[in-house]
Amino acid sequence: MKASKMKGPGIFLAQFASDQAPFNSLPAIAQWAGDLGYKGVQLPSWESALIDLEKAAESKSYCDELTGQCAEYGVEISELSTHLQGQLVAVHPAYDEQFDTFAPAALRGKPRARQEWAVQQLLLAAKASQNMGLDAHATFSGALLWHTMYPWPQRPEGLVEAGFAELADRWLPILNAYDEAGVDLCYEIHPGEDLHDGVSFERFLEATGNHPRCHILYDPSHFLLQQLDYVQFIDFYHERIKMFHVKDAEFRPNGKSGVYGGYQDWVDRPGRFRSLGDGQVDFSAIFSQFAKYAYAGWVVLEWECCLKHPEDGAAEGAAFIEQHIIRTTDRAFDDFAGTGVDEASNRRILGLE
Repeated sequence: MKASKMKGPGIFLAQFASDQAPFNSLPAIAQWAGDLGYKGVQLPSWESALIDLEKAAESKSYCDELTGQCAEYGVEISELSTHLQGQLVAVHPAYDEQFDTFAPAALRGKPRARQEWAVQQLLLAAKASQNMGLDAHATFSGALLWHTMYPWPQRPEGLVEAGFAELADRWLPILNAYDEAGVDLCYEIHPGEDLHDGVSFERFLEATGNHPRCHILYDPSHFLLQQLDYVQFIDFYHERIKMFHVKDAEFRPNGKSGVYGGYQDWVDRPGRFRSLGDGQVDFSAIFSQFAKYAYAGWVVLEWECCLKHPEDGAAEGAAFIEQHIIRTTDRAFDDFAGTGVDEASNRRILGLE
């Protein structure tokens, strides 16, 4: 067994970036994260106070400046994220108005121009990741089929295949650009996206011709709320899992609502996101599973909780992750009792001589 260790703890900055110090500049937020014990920060590329994506795509020296600002506080940039822009690569018209806020104001009400902008953003992020020496990137797939998720009326024959073919057509040029940049494109498997579980990821992967850069951002909280076996998921897809969001959740169904939540606010739903350690996700089993498959990528806190203050969740998260990271061994625990290979002895033990 080859010894390896996951990288981390890291923290996704999307839920923390704001116009208030220390969350309003990269040096300040890197110092804040470093002081809490984080070793990596995952940057949301739409937060202009933290990164100028276009400049990062054009200038390696600018990228070196950003990594240097973080390194001053003992922190690395783990990955970039285009969750908001990726969502806009595929938007069903029913959701146009709600997703318009993810794009610049000048593009709102212009879905075609908005999609073109989103694609360009993904291409910029590929170059920026390459300039930073990063090998993985986080995004969303978007959705054309989500409104048909619960099939009533029943889906017409061929609808699902047509939807994934179109989704793959939109993403293939982007995946090719990431391949040229040497960066894995990791889709967060997430309800609301067409890639929301293992089966839907497989459909997309097949539609892309098993593209070598098509990978997974694993987040067990979304699987717990779907009542999917999030530990066995790693058995199935470990070769495609290149990123890991550590996020907790709980599912407590009752006589009034269950998985679908009854249109209730987060705090009242049976399924809720929680700060690390406050939910039901079995992280010991997850980290053991990742150790089994020698996962060596970043382990990144994504804080989303309907109850706890985010700064408290962040402060607790670094130690929680550090305690769960497993540095694997390169030898068996019982090697001390090994007797070496003796073919004649083995045959005698088997009763063959």
